[in-house]
Amino acid sequence: MGVTTTEILYALTVATASTRPAPEDAAQKSHHGKSGFRNPWDSWRNVGLANVAEVMKRRFNGKGNVPDTSGPTVPVRKPEFLPTRETPQLRATWLGHAAYYVEFPGGLRVLFDPVLEEHCGPYNLLGPKRFTDAPCQPKDFPFVDAVFISHNHYDHLSYHTVSAIAKLHPNCHFFVPLGNKSWFEKSGIHKVTELDWWEERDITLSPSTQTEAKIEVVGEGDMKSADITARIGSLPCQHVSARGIHDRNKTLWCSWAVESGGKKLYFAGDTGYRPVTEVPEGEDDHDPKYNFPVCPAFKQVGEFRGPFDLGLIPIGAYAPRHIWSPVHGDPHDAVSMFQDTKCKNALGIHWGTWVLTEEDVLEPPEKLKAALKKFDLPEKGVFDVVEIGESRIY
Repeated sequence: MGVTTTEILYALTVATASTRPAPEDAAQKSHHGKSGFRNPWDSWRNVGLANVAEVMKRRFNGKGNVPDTSGPTVPVRKPEFLPTRETPQLRATWLGHAAYYVEFPGGLRVLFDPVLEEHCGPYNLLGPKRFTDAPCQPKDFPFVDAVFISHNHYDHLSYHTVSAIAKLHPNCHFFVPLGNKSWFEKSGIHKVTELDWWEERDITLSPSTQTEAKIEVVGEGDMKSADITARIGSLPCQHVSARGIHDRNKTLWCSWAVESGGKKLYFAGDTGYRPVTEVPEGEDDHDPKYNFPVCPAFKQVGEFRGPFDLGLIPIGAYAPRHIWSPVHGDPHDAVSMFQDTKCKNALGIHWGTWVLTEEDVLEPPEKLKAALKKFDLPEKGVFDVVEIGESRIY
């Protein structure tokens, strides 16, 4: 009896990709600073300790909203991952917050920003606690070929989760922005490639020799094994990085593009879009009279790497806007990013898991519907939100 595709082990190799066109400013490396990295656009305004102090002040004086997590919030279901590598379409499963498991046609299986702990903070004890359960644990993934990390904040990079994945899937390769490789190596994970913005790699998954030798005739045909290939790229976004008080912006942040099996996916990670200032209560900062500069990186992504079949784009952690807008877009910003990057479809991420900011926990999808209406886009079927653990096919 021959082996099934679930038993075939694949070895992943990483190769420098052929150079493709990129924006003129890409070669200038203007996001590189003297001792770290920076956002080089007019759309950036610094978010630092003064902003954190303002958030605390708002909470103490009663001005800040404290979201209610006591009632029913986002439904959580058990994911149904495919048991084999055979799928004719792109399949994406939301795991809460920014975490996604994506199954590409042709067999590639990847994770984005997996954090499956109770707390997003040091030691799985500190930091905000989940108000929705993790839908699965690392042991539940049938295959993990590659993990993509957008930046090193605790709600996007988890020591416990990535360590478990590396142990359970020893051939898995981790792709990270510049400066993050040393953290992985100190954590005992050595299959790591770090990339700068606009850098690309070709990856190939080849069946291992030992397993190939066991493949026999199954039923009426041969159980064929073949290489799985992909082109992956690190792309710009507008954010910051730190895991402590002394490493601010020492490592880079990024978004990601992954193309495999004839499908292209864009993962925006964690990003702002416009530097909103405080506007009078009751007014919309998206009113045309407010002409805040927008981050040009997303139109560049669309021009040079788009179009994409699916975008995973953040819609939460945005209130109050005058504090968080440089680093976290709101749903209206998300629709703009969706259009700028030339995504055909999108799913909302970065919400529904931890209370990080002041908007009510179920507000992001409602604001997304309103934003889609303003852009004359359908409320359903183009840019959607899903239940945690739910899969969509594209």
